[in-house]
Amino acid sequence: MKTFMPNEADIKRDWYIVDATDKPAGRLAVVIADALRGRDKPTYTPHVDTGAFVVVINCEKIKLTGNKEENKIYQDYTGFSSGRSETKAKDIRAKNPERIINQAVKGMMPTNRQARQTLKRLKVYVGGEHPHVAQQVQELALNF
Repeated sequence: MKTFMPNEADIKRDWYIVDATDKPAGRLAVVIADALRGRDKPTYTPHVDTGAFVVVINCEKIKLTGNKEENKIYQDYTGFSSGRSETKAKDIRAKNPERIINQAVKGMMPTNRQARQTLKRLKVYVGGEHPHVAQQVQELALNF
């Protein structure tokens, strides 16, 4: 037996859609990160990007468990002294709800160049409409 090593010709990128309505943010981020990296495929290899495209709709309806709506804080830093700002999750949900999912998925990824390329395949939208209808988008299995 020989070890299978995927190359660019072997990679088939699927398109998955996820409805984030009433799904816990962390559990959803784990499933999305695994699909983006290709960990849900039998051909997964850590150093080869075999992942899929993931489209997330209704991101404003994601569920934050416990008191995270009031207590979770997102930090920004401009790079200048005293350039740090803190924003609560409820304000982020009102202003930019895509950020909740983007940051949760980014936190589930390794810190390397491949992960930065992989995150470009994550598409997050407010509401139920998305412009990727032309691709054969299929439902991503959520087992939680």
